[in-house]
Amino acid sequence: MAEKKSDRTRAAILAAARERFGADGYERATIRAIAADAAIDPAMVMRYYGSKEKLFAAAADFDIRLPDFADLPLEAVGEALVRHFLRRWEEDDSLRVLLRTAVTNEVAVERMREIFASQLAPTLTAHAVDRPEIRAGLVASQVLGFALCRYILGFPPITTMPDDTVVAWLGPTLARYLTAPDPSQS
Repeated sequence: MAEKKSDRTRAAILAAARERFGADGYERATIRAIAADAAIDPAMVMRYYGSKEKLFAAAADFDIRLPDFADLPLEAVGEALVRHFLRRWEEDDSLRVLLRTAVTNEVAVERMREIFASQLAPTLTAHAVDRPEIRAGLVASQVLGFALCRYILGFPPITTMPDDTVVAWLGPTLARYLTAPDPSQS
């Protein structure tokens, strides 16, 4: 029975932390406020996570769940990536929390880098593209820039744009990043 209670406590702390980091950002969020939101003593937060930084890392543990694009022609991967990221941004607010926090905090920036480097670049190697780390960085710049404008800054033309329209605009750009010859090799 104690195991179930500790699992519930951990889940309550993480849920409160995601909300608080998302609302206040990393710097302004406090262990005391997160504990209050989770209706537990601040010492319990420290017992489970040890520090604010470790709590943030746990709260920002995010899997972008990229499907296997190996069977798709490389030219179609751009549109598939856009559709996938739109679904992920809509389904799980933890990536939005991480992005909002990354705007002002180096710990969050590093976490975002780790996520995209460890999850996106390897997906591109299935297509044997040259310079996958650069291409993944370019894809990330578009995906994150769009997400920042749509979900964090709330730019009106972007927030109301239908998903198919987003795919039509961004898909070809991502496809170009994936298929165009490396301009530094010209």
